[in-house]
Amino acid sequence: MSDKVAVFRREHFNAAHRLHNPDWDEATNDKVFGKCNNPHFHGHNYELEVKVVGVPDPKTGYVMDLKLLSDLIQDHVLEKFDHKNLNLDTEEFKNLNPTAENIVVVIYKILRPLIDKKYDLQVRLYETPRNFVEYPV
Repeated sequence: MSDKVAVFRREHFNAAHRLHNPDWDEATNDKVFGKCNNPHFHGHNYELEVKVVGVPDPKTGYVMDLKLLSDLIQDHVLEKFDHKNLNLDTEEFKNLNPTAENIVVVIYKILRPLIDKKYDLQVRLYETPRNFVEYPV
């Protein structure tokens, strides 16, 4: 079989963050980030979708074992970010504003080395049911 197939794994995590640029004064941060600049942080119930595209293996019929994909996400993403304050509790966001855009790129960069290069990888992150980001595009 030479047809590519996309497989998806959806996971969930909760995290707090504050959108803030330390190079700006409070008035500018408030103007740009609004209530997301709350100095006491705020939280989201993130929905994460990981898409892997490839040709199914002729022996298994799998593009990728979704249990393996789930385990990779659990061990390398959720363990880092679930029930954490992204600004305070994670190395990835010590000096990087934890916007949805930055979070999705960080998650992609965590997972990309763990998944065989023969597969295309795309990550989608829902910050709310109506606001989501995707990388790469």
